[in-house]
Parts: sequence; C-alpha cells; structure tokens
Amino acid sequence: MSNKPSTSSKRQQIRQQRQQKDRQRRMITVAIIAGIALILVAVIVIPNMIPSEVVAITPIARPQSNGRELGSSSAPVVVEVFEDFQCPACARYSESIEPLIVNSYVTDGRVRYIFRHYPFIDDRVARKESDQAANASMCAADQGRFWDYHDIVFANWNGENQGSFVDKRLVTFAESIGLDMDAFNQCFKENIFINEINADIALAEQYAVNATPSIYVNGVKVESPSADSIQQAIEQALASGS
Repeated sequence: MSNKPSTSSKRQQIRQQRQQKDRQRRMITVAIIAGIALILVAVIVIPNMIPSEVVAITPIARPQSNGRELGSSSAPVVVEVFEDFQCPACARYSESIEPLIVNSYVTDGRVRYIFRHYPFIDDRVARKESDQAANASMCAADQGRFWDYHDIVFANWNGENQGSFVDKRLVTFAESIGLDMDAFNQCFKENIFINEINADIALAEQYAVNATPSIYVNGVKVESPSADSIQQAIEQALASGS
C-alpha cells in the first residue's frame, strides 16, 4: 500500500528541480563566457604572436629564369619539383639540394627545372597559409621575381600553420624584395593565377603525389629524393635520351 506524498515533500522536489535548472543555466553561461574568451584569444592574442620581423634575403642570379622555370626550354631533361611553401622538408631541399641541381645541370643547358605548386598542409585548417603563399609567389612571378619570392618565403618559415605566412606577412615579403606593390596587391587580392595553381595540383594528382617535395625527372618519380638519387636519375635520363 503506497502513501500519498506530503505537501512538504512536493515543495522540496520542486525546489530541487529549480536548483538543478539554475545549475544548468550557470554551466551554460560559464561555457558561453569561456567560448567568447577563446574567440578573443584567437582574434587578439594569436595574431600578436605571429613573428613581426622579416628575414631579408640577397637575391641571387639563376640561369634563364622564366616564371617558375629555370634553364633552356630545349633541355633534354625536365625536372619537376612539387612543393608546399609550408613544408619544412621543402625548405631544407631548397636550401641544400636545389642549388646543386641548378648549378650542375641547369646552368649548362642539360636540365629544365620547374617548380610546381602542391599546397596541402592547410587543407584541414581555416587559415590558408599554403594556398596564399602559392598565390603570392605567382604574383611575384608575374613581375619576374618568383625565385626571389620563393627564397624569402622559405627564409621566413617558422612552422606549419603557425602564422608565418598570413596575408600581412606575405605582403611584407613582397615589399622587402621591392615589388611593385600596387600590382602585387591587386594580383594577390584577386588570386589571378588560381587556375595555374590548380593545374599544378591536377598534375600532382595525375602523378599520384602524396608528399612534398616530390621530384620527377622526365615524368618519373625519384624515390627517397636526395642529392645523390636526383643526380643519378638525371644522369640516367641524359644517358638514355629519354
């Protein structure tokens, strides 16, 4: 036999329900405040952590520079290098291996050397530093200064998706190497060369590129690329005439 709840127990139950709802409201309020705080950190604090100084470069002469290409258009061997400006291995390659290839094979007309864009490191983040670095480099190429811009971008690499290549810094790089800023800014804002960048990405997919830097000699991938393996692939292509 059950007993009918007393009036006082009903009031206590209602009071407990109200207290629970109050706790829930307070928790929601705290969560909202925390979310706003995180947004403020992202908007105010993080941008101030982005390096403000720019590492300057001294432009160097490169053989028969034409946009993103170096060397003779009639060279028997074509070396294509797929890179992402945010890629640390690309920065190391650019500093140590690329000059060896250029000096040994491009200068004397045996190799045509092509930089190809494969921006992918920012695919899963909101801030598109890889894409925008590619965009900016093409605007520099439009003024005949791709390789100088290439050098200053890599000289200022400071980690992946860390703000090194936000738009403001990419513009500063252009100023640092003395580009026509009116032309650069218009080109950069309008992303004029997006179709060329996408064409590189499509070619990368055709080649099944899955990492950067990826090096192809006459369309054949160089596995585990190093100075020795790339030079060996070039020598074989020269010897075979293919």
